[in-house]
Amino acid sequence: MPARKMRIELFDSEGNKYSIAFEGQVTREKALRLLDLVEILGGAAGANPGISTAAGEMPKYDKVLTLIQRHFPIAWFSSREIQSVYEQEFKEPISLSTVATYLSRLANKGMLIKTGASNRLKYRVAPGFPHVTMKQQIT
Repeated sequence: MPARKMRIELFDSEGNKYSIAFEGQVTREKALRLLDLVEILGGAAGANPGISTAAGEMPKYDKVLTLIQRHFPIAWFSSREIQSVYEQEFKEPISLSTVATYLSRLANKGMLIKTGASNRLKYRVAPGFPHVTMKQQIT
């Protein structure tokens, strides 16, 4: 497994920014430890309503996570289905390539399971990750 980077950024109600970075072998166990730390700091999205983004609006990445949790908690779905639901629910466009990139990153993190040929990929929420809603990035 190649070295990965995981960065979690949170903003509290006073506008303070918290950044947690991890670089190396990112495993499910290590990711869960980081999420536990974020929760201890009061950074879980549902636990602290004062957390927001710098612009005050939820980023596209978080919107995609929200849609997956709300509409596809146990079902298989495609990037095109996420794109369609996203545009209906948020009344704003999102490119299919953006959706595919987000889903691929979530699958690489172990948050989604993917199957199928490259032009017909299907995804499903992995066990143990149905409630992750904070901003996470892997580069």
